[in-house]
Amino acid sequence: MVEWAGAELWSTEQVSHWLKDQGFGQYVDLLCVKHRLDGAGLLSLTENDLRSPPLQLPLLGDIKRLTLVLRSLQRQYDPNGVSKSHEYGPDRWLWNGRGCNKVAAAATVAEEDHCHGYSKGKCKRRGRLDPEYWKTALITVYVTLVFGITSFIMVLVHEKVPDIHTYPPLPDIFLDSVPRIPWAFAMAEGCAVVLGCMLVLTLLLHRHRSILFRRFCSLMGTVFLLRCVTMFVTSLSVPGRHLQCSGKMYSDLWAKLYRALQIWAGLGMSLTGVHTCGDYMFSGHTVVLTMLNFFITEYTPHKWHLVHTLSWVLNLFGIFFILAAHEHYSIDVFIAFYITTRLFLYYHTLSSTHAIQHSRRARVWFPLFSFSESNVNGPVPNK
Repeated sequence: MVEWAGAELWSTEQVSHWLKDQGFGQYVDLLCVKHRLDGAGLLSLTENDLRSPPLQLPLLGDIKRLTLVLRSLQRQYDPNGVSKSHEYGPDRWLWNGRGCNKVAAAATVAEEDHCHGYSKGKCKRRGRLDPEYWKTALITVYVTLVFGITSFIMVLVHEKVPDIHTYPPLPDIFLDSVPRIPWAFAMAEGCAVVLGCMLVLTLLLHRHRSILFRRFCSLMGTVFLLRCVTMFVTSLSVPGRHLQCSGKMYSDLWAKLYRALQIWAGLGMSLTGVHTCGDYMFSGHTVVLTMLNFFITEYTPHKWHLVHTLSWVLNLFGIFFILAAHEHYSIDVFIAFYITTRLFLYYHTLSSTHAIQHSRRARVWFPLFSFSESNVNGPVPNK
């Protein structure tokens, strides 16, 4: 009695023989040469894979017929790792007994550790995500530069902040209804510090900390870059008369750069002695609170209800304290919360869609996303 080696053990050459025998020889170059499709990849191939980039077979009839023979092959594939099919490959003759047991064992190992994709010609194992530390380092440099640019823009907008006597605070339903709490802004920053510590612990404990930190830096950098534009092009009057703000002129460029360095080193927080004016539309503190909250709740186990509840409470109370301190208009906080949440959700939706990750449209419209996520296949597990 003889058995044939499992289809999962086929090489790309054996897959090419199988395709030719099934009448799909015209796709050998595309599947086996260009995309290095082996037996494991063949068994996991779906109709959606055939329709979508990067394969994108042109003929509907071929897609349907190839899907049918693939389903037939997948049904023939034995769960223990031995294929019931017996037609392909020069190394297919394996005897029962110890030889057959070795085939089953080898196939089981292959099932646990077979290639789930390829990156630069190298096999990527299922469940293993490449941390790509060099990408994380580059994006860390990116977000650091963005924070530096933001600090310099804050210096520039302080020079042209509208005079409070000429341009009094704008009407605001919340600010006009709730009396100012002097210590509230320090409490808002305290909430951000606690959330920051929670995120640091999450990153230290997470198996895929490099990918998480890279995503955090990408999103923070992008939101703050947008904030630079909005606060530079539009100068709003201060939201409260308690803010002693007036146009402050600096003697030369070096004085501006030194002030920007002070803001950057102090993370723009009043707790570190940094006080700025004119950086409205939209709230940077709200961005930080919300982004920290979303990353904590997304990348911790779903059963950690207490952690998630605490994170949301700190986020929402932090936003309330910002408004209660009369440091921002309500619209500043609303826009910051909306932009941050939408960008977070859109980014993670795109990162879970394999076809979009590798599409030309993503490379053109979302170059930073395409660069960061090109080798991350699907959602990042919370391990």
